[in-house]
Amino acid sequence: MRGVKLHALILALILLVLGAGSALYQVFVLKIPVSESVTDPVWVVDARVQFRATGNAPVKVQMFVPPGSDRYLVLNESFVSHNYGVNVNKVDGNRQVTWSVRRAQGDQTLYYRKVLSQRFGGESVAGDVGPQFRARPALEGPDKVAAEALLAPIRQHSADVDTFISETIRRVNQPDDENVRLLLHGDVSIENRARVIETLLAAAHIPVEQVHTLRLMPSQTQTPELWLRSFNGSRWTYFHPANGNQGLPQDRIVWWIGAGSVAQSEGANRPQVSFAVARSDVSAIQLAQSSERVRESARLSFSLYDLPVATQEVFRIMMMIPLGVLLILLLRNLVGLQTLGTFTPVLVALAFRETDVLWGIVMFTVITALGLSLRSYLEHLRLQLLSRLSVVLTFVVILMAVISLFGHKLGWERGLSVALFPMVILTMVIERLSIQWEERGAMNALKSAVGTLIAATFAHLLMTWPPLVYICFTFPGVLLMMASIMLAMGHYRGYRLTELMRFKALTGKG
Repeated sequence: MRGVKLHALILALILLVLGAGSALYQVFVLKIPVSESVTDPVWVVDARVQFRATGNAPVKVQMFVPPGSDRYLVLNESFVSHNYGVNVNKVDGNRQVTWSVRRAQGDQTLYYRKVLSQRFGGESVAGDVGPQFRARPALEGPDKVAAEALLAPIRQHSADVDTFISETIRRVNQPDDENVRLLLHGDVSIENRARVIETLLAAAHIPVEQVHTLRLMPSQTQTPELWLRSFNGSRWTYFHPANGNQGLPQDRIVWWIGAGSVAQSEGANRPQVSFAVARSDVSAIQLAQSSERVRESARLSFSLYDLPVATQEVFRIMMMIPLGVLLILLLRNLVGLQTLGTFTPVLVALAFRETDVLWGIVMFTVITALGLSLRSYLEHLRLQLLSRLSVVLTFVVILMAVISLFGHKLGWERGLSVALFPMVILTMVIERLSIQWEERGAMNALKSAVGTLIAATFAHLLMTWPPLVYICFTFPGVLLMMASIMLAMGHYRGYRLTELMRFKALTGKG
């Protein structure tokens, strides 16, 4: 016997470890939220392109759009235009959309929208590498002398490429330096300073690129922010050209690369592009379901969320049945609650989903009491079991129909839901209660009926609690953990709470 208990204990531990490991893997590796109430920000980035067609002639407008990001998941990307053809190509490391139309005249407006989320990562940007060497630019005259005068102290105060770039930015942002003023030619704009920084670094054979970024913060209008970046052999390092800060903030996305403008046109005047960013909070699990790429990944491809929606609703109910059974097991083995078996309270709890608890208890009590009265009357006729059950079932249906009819006449909407109450369950409950009444007495049958209602009520409340429904459906490993508890309870031979109350007098403390 000891060997059997040890076997059961080891099996319970194995199931517990497997279930807990599966759930922890989903939470910490796949980043599945532990609560349905967990929300993530979703960013909607809009770019509006406005221009005027110069004549009734062909028009072509090109605009850079954001590339893939290793920080953000792209939920949707759309191009809104009227009668324009749309084509997206890759040009010099940028993604560029081209709107084209045969004839256009007057004011025109085009829209681009991208919806982003940071959860579950972003699109892969593997292979996005840059140069590590750049030829020295052709500098002559005073510009050459000024550049060499600036580079000499920069080399002395830097230890590697990153510090060289930071020191160069710091030097260029000192307007009192005569060499800096000479290279800026009187233009202190951030774009011109970035150009000078790029020139000085090129003289040291260090390549950098200008990148234009957008900040993900709610705003009606926003101007792209200019940054510089350099490839160090393994990754891109970003620098702010005004203060030398290193590292692109988490709330920035790269829109386009290079010193050119974001949009250009043919057959129209220069387009004006305005940017707007909006934020909304979306449930993290709904976010995962709405993303085809996440559903096809390992995160949800082998989960119940991959099933059709109608089938998912069925499994949301089925996955809660083991939880209800576990509760009944604890109530019977630890508390000592007397019920009509183990599964009957769970089935009644499932029926409460259609009627709610209060109406379910009332209907259960009324129909069971009338059914027991009918069963007692039929006993005097000495009918066989099959005939007796058939008659009881028929009258249960009649009672349900009558209650529904009266509920409709009185305006009780819950009275109509009695038609969905499982008639077979009620019939078997009536039959089992009547047999228990005859074999063990009316008090014992009453205790079983009340215990069944109490257990069914608690099971219904537990099985319909949204957080538990979400956990059991999203993390199926929890069912293995429940099974381990059931195995551990299988060899429990201790006292129940009700027995402690019954035998309290024997302890001498009563």
